[in-house]
Formats: sequence, C-alpha cells, structure tokens
Amino acid sequence: MLEKLPGAVGHALRDRRAGLDKLVFNRCGLRAGHGTLQVGSLAFADHAPIPARYTADGEGVSPPLHWSGIPPEADSLVLLVEDADAPTSDPLVHAVVVDLAPEDGSLSEGALHSPHHEGSEVHEGRNSFLRTGWLPPDPPPGHGPHRYAFQLYALAAGEPFRSTPGRSDVLAAVQARALASGLLIGTYERPDGTIRLPEAAPVVS
Repeated sequence: MLEKLPGAVGHALRDRRAGLDKLVFNRCGLRAGHGTLQVGSLAFADHAPIPARYTADGEGVSPPLHWSGIPPEADSLVLLVEDADAPTSDPLVHAVVVDLAPEDGSLSEGALHSPHHEGSEVHEGRNSFLRTGWLPPDPPPGHGPHRYAFQLYALAAGEPFRSTPGRSDVLAAVQARALASGLLIGTYERPDGTIRLPEAAPVVS
C-alpha cells in the first residue's frame, strides 16, 4: 500500500520511529524469576531480513514460527507482532494471536489470515488497521530498516480474552499473569526507488 509513497516522505520521517522501548516486551514490567522462551523461524534468523514473500511486496502470508521452553504451569500462549520503527507514536501492531496451546509448538506459514490467504483456525485479535489477521510489513520507501518484533508470552490462567483483543488487552494480560516471554526480531526495508543506484562497471573480457 505504501510502495508508491514518494521516497522523499520516507526520508523526511526517517528520524521518527516508535522505538524498541515502546514494545510490549519492554513495557510490561516483568517480574523477577520470569522465564525465557525460545522463538525462531525457518524463514529468517534473529535480526535478519524477512523474505519479501511475507511482506506487502510479496504474497503477504504470515511467516512460519516455532517455539520451545514453555513452563509447565502455563495456561495459554499469546503472540504479538509489532513494528518498532513505524513513524507513529506507538509501534504498529501487525498481528495478535491469543489462546495458543500451552506447549512447545509452531505456527505454519500462512497460519494467520491475510489479504490473500484464509489462514487457519486460531484466535486472532486486532492489528493496527482494526482488522484480524496478519498485516504484512509495508514500510515507507526510503525510511530505512524496520524491526518487526515477534513476541511470545506464556500466561497463567486468568480472565478469558474477548473475541477480538487488541494490543492493550495483551499488555494488561502480560502485566497480570505472564510467566515467560521470548522475542524474535526480523527486519525489512523498502529502498527509495527515486534514488538511482550507481551502475556496475562493464566487464572487460
């Protein structure tokens, strides 16, 4: 959707970013003794680029994820994906999934609903566009790399989530009953198409 935005706009907003400190992962005030979960993906490594297939420049399906280290007392898991570098006051929410089974497990590629994919039967909440499902990364051209934080939380038993929970619901639940958390960062950048890249020198045979 933002691929046709002039690169000059991205450059003008380059220093405007929500910031890692505003991620739920860094705002939830986790208690002492809080456990650590291992979160990974077969599509990209931690702090490495997310393939275009999973973004607005590709098919826009959600990437595969896997996790381990779930504490035995966990009642459910919550997945929250936020863009720490969105040019907004708070990180942009790309996905909310609640009531995942409290065990080591995974989400397959395309498990979340997206504009061109039905997804699977998971309890999805609202993204920043007030829709359920996966909001594919769509950074402004020329804005620089964006960091997408795939956050997983193991929760103790508590009040059930409403039908379409949002970021504030997740934050409240995490603050009240998180037992462990894990974080996977993927990056994506959309270059400024108005800037001409230097041409490669001709090969002399």
